[in-house]
Amino acid sequence: MKKFNDYRISDEILKALDALGYKEPSDVQQRVIPELLQGKDVIVKSQTGSGKTAAFGIPLCENINWDEQKPQALVLTPTRELAIQVKEEIMSIGRFKRVRPVAVFGKQPFSDQARELKQRTHIVVGTPGRVMDHIDRGSLDTSNIKYLIIDEADEMLNMGFIDQVRDILRGLNKSRQSILLSATISEEILKLCNEYMNNPISIEIKAQKLITDNISHELYKVNEQYKMEELNKLLITESPKTAVVFCKTKENVDKVFEALVRKKYSIGKIHGGMLQKERMDQMERFKKGNFRILIATDVAARGIDVEGITHVINYDLPVEKEAYVHRIGRTGRAGAKGKALSLVNQYEDRLLNTIQEYIGFEVPLKDLPSLEQVKAKEVEAIKILKSNPTVKKQKTKAVSKDITKIYLNGGKKKKIRPGDIVGAISRIEGITAEDIGIIDVQDTVSYVDILNGKGNKVLEGLKNSTIKGKKLKVERARK
Repeated sequence: MKKFNDYRISDEILKALDALGYKEPSDVQQRVIPELLQGKDVIVKSQTGSGKTAAFGIPLCENINWDEQKPQALVLTPTRELAIQVKEEIMSIGRFKRVRPVAVFGKQPFSDQARELKQRTHIVVGTPGRVMDHIDRGSLDTSNIKYLIIDEADEMLNMGFIDQVRDILRGLNKSRQSILLSATISEEILKLCNEYMNNPISIEIKAQKLITDNISHELYKVNEQYKMEELNKLLITESPKTAVVFCKTKENVDKVFEALVRKKYSIGKIHGGMLQKERMDQMERFKKGNFRILIATDVAARGIDVEGITHVINYDLPVEKEAYVHRIGRTGRAGAKGKALSLVNQYEDRLLNTIQEYIGFEVPLKDLPSLEQVKAKEVEAIKILKSNPTVKKQKTKAVSKDITKIYLNGGKKKKIRPGDIVGAISRIEGITAEDIGIIDVQDTVSYVDILNGKGNKVLEGLKNSTIKGKKLKVERARK
């Protein structure tokens, strides 16, 4: 099946896919979607960046029963960044069907997540540790879980989460549908599948190489002492439109960031030592094109899905050979060309050999830019490096263009429930329950998504009405 409307998919999902710019199903989507729609357990072996999230996200959103209050699907991911990315993609795919996913992960207040989970939640996406915490403390009810997805299972294993995953699996309904996705399938992962899946079918996507032909690779031998200067020379001669510079430690991220801030370059940073809110803000700003160069550790690599990254620069080689592939997979996406530049110091030869063995070729060694080359480009390049890139097109914007988020200055403390808000909005002439999207009732405020371009009509209608006998302040929510 070569088009999404060849599948048994509702108009709401097709409308969202069209707005997101999903023209044709990728290889993994063509093979996985029909099996999942038929309710089969599936093991998927496919590399990162192949469209796996939509491969399970589309059937999930299709199968969700909107009226059920308890979570129906659980998606386990190894990192916070990936949990956020998966939640956002599912939210976009299910937007017109009003599917409500919630992401739960560490380094974010437990109470905020517990409050979100108390409301109608269709899909929970989370890291194993935080998911276990919510189950143990009673804030995540898994009694109605019909679909389980284990994403990036190999990474889950590498990070030592597999026992937590097993603990979660033991508490779920035996009759559920299970999907496991992984770039590699080890003995340990196979054992997990045999133990907890019902006659799974295996799908392996071989068509793509480990590394696409769209990415050119270059290697530069540097002395560790002068590495920062050499990075600057490369930035000047390359003048990237958008780049990610990877370091192996948060200390190195801070060091590179501070050095480039002094040069007034357009940059941001992300590493595990930052508060989760800071990391999310930085990623959001990078996605929008608010700065040109992101300095990052590997922990962030799988959560970076940003349009138009032209360069990935390995300031430090990664310790794990697989991380090289994950890092450079941030560029050369969706048919675009990309460049992967690696700085290798005098102590990293063994690491380099391991990576080259894994990817199956030797990375071409290049000469570092000469002073003449740097001088010739310096004036123009520094202008570029100090400026922000052109604002990026955001996939989710197209899905959200007919949606208005409304703010109400009343919540649980005024005894307001989602049903009260639905009742008040449905009384407005020309508005039905189908025009009301996700409702988030907090302690003192509430937010409502109004669909189908009817936001202004609802804003006007609510100004003259009451909710549960109370007159509330109503306005368009601030971004």
